[in-house]
Amino acid sequence: MRNRTRGVLSRLTVTLLPLLVPTQAVAQDRIDSGDTAWVLTSSALVLMMTLPGLALFYGGMVRTKNILSVLMQCLIAAGAVGVLWIIVGYSLVFGEGNAYVGDLELLGLAGLDPSSVSPFADSIPAYVHVMFQGMFVIITPALMLGAVAERLKFSTSLSFIVLWVLLVYCPLAHMVWGGGWIEKELGALDFAGGLVVHMSSGFSALAAAIFIGKRRGFGKEPMPPNSLPLSVIGVSLLWVGWFGFNAGNALKADGTAGLAFLTTQTATATCVLSWTLIEWLHRGKPTVLGAATGALAGLVAITPACAYVGPMGSMAVGAGAAVLCYAAVTRLKPIFGYDDSLDVFGIHGIGGAWGALATGIFITGAALDPEVGRVEQILRQLTSIGFTAVFAVSMSWAILFALKLILGDLRVSDEAEYEGLDLSEHSETAYGSYSPN
Repeated sequence: MRNRTRGVLSRLTVTLLPLLVPTQAVAQDRIDSGDTAWVLTSSALVLMMTLPGLALFYGGMVRTKNILSVLMQCLIAAGAVGVLWIIVGYSLVFGEGNAYVGDLELLGLAGLDPSSVSPFADSIPAYVHVMFQGMFVIITPALMLGAVAERLKFSTSLSFIVLWVLLVYCPLAHMVWGGGWIEKELGALDFAGGLVVHMSSGFSALAAAIFIGKRRGFGKEPMPPNSLPLSVIGVSLLWVGWFGFNAGNALKADGTAGLAFLTTQTATATCVLSWTLIEWLHRGKPTVLGAATGALAGLVAITPACAYVGPMGSMAVGAGAAVLCYAAVTRLKPIFGYDDSLDVFGIHGIGGAWGALATGIFITGAALDPEVGRVEQILRQLTSIGFTAVFAVSMSWAILFALKLILGDLRVSDEAEYEGLDLSEHSETAYGSYSPN
């Protein structure tokens, strides 16, 4: 009798246990190969945005004596952040935590394996989600450092990147994408990073540019780009990679990805055309650098809105970005006199804020929560914009102040700046010998 009872219990266990406890096979059945392939491809496209896209775009705009220093900042961002993200960054963003930051339950990606399915995208492996999000955090501090190009010590850059990612990016990304305050309690929308990537980097860039101070000779000496062809190649790579950045954030190969792809292209094309016409009317001639900058402004502005607006709405987003970002670069910076070397605040700060606001203004009826309404959604977007600006600026100033106490001078000496950071910081030159200018 006892043996018979044991046999019945054994058969029940074999039958019921797979239903109660998900096995590796069950988890793998949930993974969609098409979605996985798309997000893997998108991850590679987003990395291409930094290396070589952003590196070439920024590298072409600085003076010849500083091009390698900019390339190195992009390379070290990929290295330092790539390691930091696996050890603790992913956990701080996507760990359960609280309303403001994740906990350490995923420290070192603990508990994840190749069969794990991402709770944030139930048709792709968790490791794929880790890598896709990791490419976002690599480009964000690299964007920011363009504001203080040509004068910052390499030791300062590396220290600032590490602390900024931990104290600014990770909490903000958790609040927006990890189930935190902005997403769940405030209800603001940011599909692909208008707040998390562009506003955070843009407003932090403004804080850093003011804190570090102007370049030697700024406003008195010419500081022409060393190679506009490099910058055009760079922004072209950014444009292509941005489809992974925006459409990849659907985390599926579906209609949402298709919409994000369409609106990204449409807004960017509109902004290039609008910027060119504005510059032509304002200065008498359209410039290649202006068209390239317009492309970047359009890409930035559509990022938070790309899955929430329609084709015509995306045109409005692109045209608005051209007007506002052009004004920020040509009017706002001269009026206040800050030295934002590569116009990070004017493009990413202003463009990201406009995109976040435009999300509420031009959101389609299908994407709008009927219980919220358009006016309420706009107010939520405005609140998220204000919070992000204050948070990014205050935390960046605090980090820089702490680094100044620890490291001393954060920028190179006047002699090293005159010589150029390529030689003074890295003992290399980009094109052989050249004279400082």
